[in-house]
Amino acid sequence: MPGSRRDRTGGEGEAGVVEQRPSVLNQEQFEELARFGEGVDESLRLEFVKGRIGEKALPDGDHGRIVEWLTRLCIQADAGWWLYPGQGLRVEKYRKGNARPDGCLVPLDAFVGQGEWASADGVLMVVAVTSSDRDADPRDRVEKPQAYAETQIPVYLLIDREHREVKVHSQPDGERYEMVVAVPFGKTVALPDPVGMELDTEPLKDWVH
Repeated sequence: MPGSRRDRTGGEGEAGVVEQRPSVLNQEQFEELARFGEGVDESLRLEFVKGRIGEKALPDGDHGRIVEWLTRLCIQADAGWWLYPGQGLRVEKYRKGNARPDGCLVPLDAFVGQGEWASADGVLMVVAVTSSDRDADPRDRVEKPQAYAETQIPVYLLIDREHREVKVHSQPDGERYEMVVAVPFGKTVALPDPVGMELDTEPLKDWVH
């Protein structure tokens, strides 16, 4: 595998970039490569965003606690929802990219019958939890918001542990999110429709180390 491997602890943002240059792979070739990589090392999880292959890091304990906390809040808001961790999605225009959000909020059974890389149709919100490390991957802040907006995913929630803030992206226009609201940990922020809930971010202060 080209490029060096990093320590795969941390959130989505600490993923190592396996290939810095634009990839010549098409989506079918990438998905075959991803299956092969997992067969060699089950902890190796790859993404294909904006023509680049990236390695998604394994979560640390704080990361897992944040996803669990958010999952509970989502099912309290609607018992017919679930926040699926690590489900692969086909994203970008013409669904030519492959991303693994830290959480995909969907109605129950939305992914039934689908494989490792599912359609984003019906996804209400995607979630990323970055690492608190200074080397947190900037793709979560730049490339993935664009990819998710192109896919018309209604809400992208970025929990940025490095910057100690929550950023809510909404109103995708097919190119970008027209509305972006950022609040520091400790504030309450609205998750717009179709999620339609208030998120008190105070507990996040306890899970940043």
